[in-house]
Amino acid sequence: MTPVRRRHLTNPQLLVLLVTSTLLISGLGAAVDPQARLTSLLIFLPAIVAGIGKLGQTVFAAVWAFVTVFASVSIHPEPTIGDTAVLLALTAVFGAGAVYACRVRLDREAEIARLRFTATALQRQVLRPLPQVAEPVQVDGVYEPVTEDRLVGGDIYDVAETDFGTRVLIGDVQGKGLAALGTGLAVIGAFREAAQRELTLTGLVDAIEAATNRFNDDAVHGGEPERFVTALVLGFQSEAGSGEAGSGDVEVTVIDCGHLPAYALDGSGPRRLDFGESGVPLGLADLVAEPRRERRFPLPKGTTLVLYTDGLTEARNGDGVFYPLEDRLALFGGLTPRGLAQALHEDVREFAPRQQDDLAILVVRPVW
Repeated sequence: MTPVRRRHLTNPQLLVLLVTSTLLISGLGAAVDPQARLTSLLIFLPAIVAGIGKLGQTVFAAVWAFVTVFASVSIHPEPTIGDTAVLLALTAVFGAGAVYACRVRLDREAEIARLRFTATALQRQVLRPLPQVAEPVQVDGVYEPVTEDRLVGGDIYDVAETDFGTRVLIGDVQGKGLAALGTGLAVIGAFREAAQRELTLTGLVDAIEAATNRFNDDAVHGGEPERFVTALVLGFQSEAGSGEAGSGDVEVTVIDCGHLPAYALDGSGPRRLDFGESGVPLGLADLVAEPRRERRFPLPKGTTLVLYTDGLTEARNGDGVFYPLEDRLALFGGLTPRGLAQALHEDVREFAPRQQDDLAILVVRPVW
């Protein structure tokens, strides 16, 4: 994905704007009352171009306005030479002000672009590219933040191939965009390091929880708000005693940290997976006495696991109807992980063209 660039006024569009505005104002003035001197309204034309055009285009618009007004007062002079001088001076001042305002706007846009480029370059280095093949599963998906640059968001994911099997994280940081990026990076960093060290999934989640708490403590000291993270943390292992590759299921261990439920999709259609009572999000474990629990279930050959964030299920169309994920999944059986992720992404964008939240979809399938 590449950042969305701001579209500026093209030169043909500028010419159409200037000519149309000049003819419209001049024609209206001639039709109503030549003495009304409506041409003086053209002094505001450079200000309009300054808000949507480039610097050179604004300079051209300022010169156009001055020449047009000068021609107008030459044909229909003002009552006094002083009035003519004031009108021309105002036209020049307004034009110069528009050029300055355009320069300030372009400098600000360039600064914002540099900041976004830095943030997106950082996130490119942190989020692993998809697909990831980490036996015994293949992981593919779609990641689409809601912010304008379309690379920085509060949804996170990661895949780690370890001595304890493949471990997968999907999460949703409270908030959006750059404000949520720091917390997301802290969670991913903790997951990536602890996934290689912790024998159990419970130990892995405890390590991520501790990292989230440390980040929140630092954020509070810096005057920033604490943020929690809903997440699913999953471990995938080949079942013991399954024999040759392709003859056994994949055993899945999952800890639900207040995240949305996963779906399994096979030949009989989609089914929502019940992980029991949902745990609290990362960063809030100190508020409850009960420890988080691991849940286990088999992932048979040919079954696809669909993980997602609320940017998918809470997408709403123009009538306020939420995206019917389970019904849509029933239409996409038999697709590859890449095909399923892309189909869901395209379908939700057609259902709700105006994106309202960050979106992440992960599709997991056994490689056998």
